[in-house]
Amino acid sequence: LQVDLWQPSSPFYIVEGTVTDVRVPQNTSRSLLPYLQQANIQYTILISDIQKAIENQTGLRSRRNRRSLSGYNYETYHSLEEIQGWMHLLNKTHSDLVHMFSVGKSYEGRPLFVLKLGKRSRPYKKAVWIDCGIHAREWIGPAFCQWFVKEALQTYQTDPAMRKMLTHLYFYIMPVFNVDGYHFSWTNDRFWRKTRSKNTRFPCHGVDANRNWKVKWCDEGASFHPCDDTYCGPFPESEPEVKAVAHFLRKHRKQIKAYLSFHAYAQMLLYPYSYKYATIPNFSCVELAAYNAVNALHSAYGIRYRYGPASSTLYVSSGSSMDWAYKNGIPYAFAFELRDTGHFGFLLPETLIKPTCTETMLAVKNITLHLLKKCH
Repeated sequence: LQVDLWQPSSPFYIVEGTVTDVRVPQNTSRSLLPYLQQANIQYTILISDIQKAIENQTGLRSRRNRRSLSGYNYETYHSLEEIQGWMHLLNKTHSDLVHMFSVGKSYEGRPLFVLKLGKRSRPYKKAVWIDCGIHAREWIGPAFCQWFVKEALQTYQTDPAMRKMLTHLYFYIMPVFNVDGYHFSWTNDRFWRKTRSKNTRFPCHGVDANRNWKVKWCDEGASFHPCDDTYCGPFPESEPEVKAVAHFLRKHRKQIKAYLSFHAYAQMLLYPYSYKYATIPNFSCVELAAYNAVNALHSAYGIRYRYGPASSTLYVSSGSSMDWAYKNGIPYAFAFELRDTGHFGFLLPETLIKPTCTETMLAVKNITLHLLKKCH
């Protein structure tokens, strides 16, 4: 039975008592359900017609207005082309606070754009790195990155907290990390996860960009098989996207104090380590930041996030960007798993973009303001 594992990301993590979300082709479900009944495994059908759900989300799209930001809708999902057009426009129209640059090129030759956000108030400022869309199908990530930028620019004048953040810090924001994969999830396969690099020995494309970092590479929770969703790649930083971002972060490691990566779905706020069950040296500061962030998030709509070390809160995984950032001297490294907990899974409806981003914004502001206070 060929199934697409939504949660957890690898069969390796499935043990007795695990709740598992799988996507199955229509014809497979006919043989799978009787098997589950026979084996006495309880199941619920979350989405009965996934094709319909996809079409509802990406169906009739009007050609969007490309020339003005006023018409840009932050409550819909945007294609890579639209997101990059939006970045160019911001760079033109908000040159006082926004500077766009590229850290390199993807496997398929697309530029890897980053927005540097902040007031050029002094020569040296600490910085926060934010990336979204390491996994292609997790569309709510890039939607949040865009929301964050919108909020920063719209509330900078009126909100003292935002003003403080943009005055004292720079934000490096990468709305789409895995550009090739994201584009592919719009054009070919809505549930594509990996990059799009070609493998010489196998017909399978792509590497899990969150298993390709040089930290306990390809150990527990990653796969050596090129066809697996958690394939670690032929060697660390084999993916040009990972290599480019790692190079940028290494170069600015003294300046960057926080690394935030946005994923979906599970409603969790995770911090290191991912690759082992061990307590990080600055645990009390990071734990406090996470606790406060989750409470701030909860205050908006009552959504509960679990928080804790990734290994024990989610599962053990090696070669992740968060662990790598932490190991490379960035003291606050977090990975968010945004809404939901499986009812919609990767197909989070556009009506939930606003509440998801609004509550996540509170958490991110909370972490950022925590950075500005000294935690010992």
